[in-house]
Amino acid sequence: MQTTLDKATRDSLIARIKTLNEGSRAEWGKMNVYQMARHCRQWEELTNGTLPAKRIFIGRIIGPMILKAVMKDDAPIRRNSPSAPETIITDESGDLAAEKTRWIELMEYNAANPIDGFIHPFFGKMTNEQICRLAYKHIDHHLRQFNA
Repeated sequence: MQTTLDKATRDSLIARIKTLNEGSRAEWGKMNVYQMARHCRQWEELTNGTLPAKRIFIGRIIGPMILKAVMKDDAPIRRNSPSAPETIITDESGDLAAEKTRWIELMEYNAANPIDGFIHPFFGKMTNEQICRLAYKHIDHHLRQFNA
């Protein structure tokens, strides 16, 4: 299973992130490239606890079951999956280069600093291994979205 705990995997993701530019266009979804990079940066903040998030009611009921299904293999996350409200970006533009830099820094930081006690807004309590496997799937999902 792919995980951001693996340096070679992180390096591959970072190389893909670095290919993103203002001209990158989405194959699906509503976000532009700036919004996607900021969304991913905020997702990294959510997982390390620097961006607080509230539990989603339906997630308390079915979240662990959906997490098990998502984590069972290396299949990509399905298109147009919902996002935690805290990571939905409404600003149309901003500094893409700064967002990419911070995103990469946070991915490296999160891989080097195990995350204990994380509670995902939908999936619920997750182990560090689950977080890093989901981080890979999340990043890969959005890089595929922008053909990176």
